[in-house]
Amino acid sequence: MHLEYFQLIDRIVSLDLGERTITVEAQVPQQNTIFEGHFPGYPLMPGVLLIEAMAQTSGWLLTALLKFERMPFLASVKEAKMRDFVLPGDLLTVEAQIAHDGSGFAVTSAKISAGGKLKCNAMLTLRHTPFPNAELRGHMESVAKRIGFPQQALAHD
Repeated sequence: MHLEYFQLIDRIVSLDLGERTITVEAQVPQQNTIFEGHFPGYPLMPGVLLIEAMAQTSGWLLTALLKFERMPFLASVKEAKMRDFVLPGDLLTVEAQIAHDGSGFAVTSAKISAGGKLKCNAMLTLRHTPFPNAELRGHMESVAKRIGFPQQALAHD
């Protein structure tokens, strides 16, 4: 994870377009300035960043389903539950599945676990629009390659 750049996904483990599911991994850093204030002497991964990790995971799933033609943006979070603490050094497994898609929005069911234990989950709504500019699209293609996004999904004709 690169918290300072909001890059919360390290690698795509699996992507199943037929089942409309994705699984990614993210290694929480042992040291990061965010832990200096959250919380001194008892560092915990902020819940808002866990929601962002679920949103990014959901976004990559949606990007694949939309054949890298549209950019997803988080629109709403519902039924978010923080079930257990996430600590520096934890290896997170983040999973998302499309629950509904239509009219420029998609709803995903997402969850994070570490060590086989559920840490949090939420229902997320993402709005998807055409990429606003070539610079953002190029950046997203670069990140996609870094995290192991299937290259065939990058083929946008």
